[in-house]
Amino acid sequence: MTSSGAQAPIIEAPINKAPFILASASPRRLDLLAQIGLRPDAIDAPQVDETARPHELPAAYARRIAGDKLAAVAARHPGAYVLAADTVVALGRRILPKAEDSATARRCLELLSGRRHKVVGGIAIAAADGRQAIRVVSTNVIFKRLEKSEIEHYLAGGEWHGKAGGYAIQGAAAAFIPSISGSYSNVVGLSLSDAYAMLTGLGFRS
Repeated sequence: MTSSGAQAPIIEAPINKAPFILASASPRRLDLLAQIGLRPDAIDAPQVDETARPHELPAAYARRIAGDKLAAVAARHPGAYVLAADTVVALGRRILPKAEDSATARRCLELLSGRRHKVVGGIAIAAADGRQAIRVVSTNVIFKRLEKSEIEHYLAGGEWHGKAGGYAIQGAAAAFIPSISGSYSNVVGLSLSDAYAMLTGLGFRS
């Protein structure tokens, strides 16, 4: 009891914040999260088979792969929030590959030239209490008609390497894209508004 009847100060117990794990080795997703003030406590890149199933549509593929990545990493981090994602460049029903060589990148750019395509992002999140959410986000992207010299110049820069569809909208390929409809950050690698809404809906507090 304090003298003169003064009320003792209330001491609040510290809040135990659950760890936040990014299930991706993509530097683009790490940078995007930092843009909205989210910095993972750890990065744990999953190793999953990303082979598309016969006749699998882009949205179904993005959802499945994001879910597989989440399952692989969440099992290693009980009691944590885990975010996994996958990004697909789709031309109609066709899933374009990640370009690991210049020939693949050239073919992707030739297919995209002068056409509209979709970038489909799968987002899968596990909460600390085990609840999960998964969402598919789609953005329409229009490419200008590319000259052969433009394709060759872009390939020489090397930024296509490892990129779905053989291009990076946040890089030199921005010159090829007159308009998009939907989330820009989804094309980069993660729809920030959707990821944030999913995280907070599962109780995450940064």
